[in-house]
Amino acid sequence: MQEKRVLITGSTDGIGKQTAIDLANMGLFVIIHG
Repeated sequence: MQEKRVLITGSTDGIGKQTAIDLANMGLFVIIHG
C-alpha cells in the first residue's frame, strides 16, 4: 500500500484538530501546522 501524506493547517483546535486526529487514526501520515 502506498503511504499517504496530508498537511493540515489550523490544526491546534476545532475542526482542524479533529480532522488531523481522524486522518491519523485512518493510518495517514499527518503533518500539522498551527
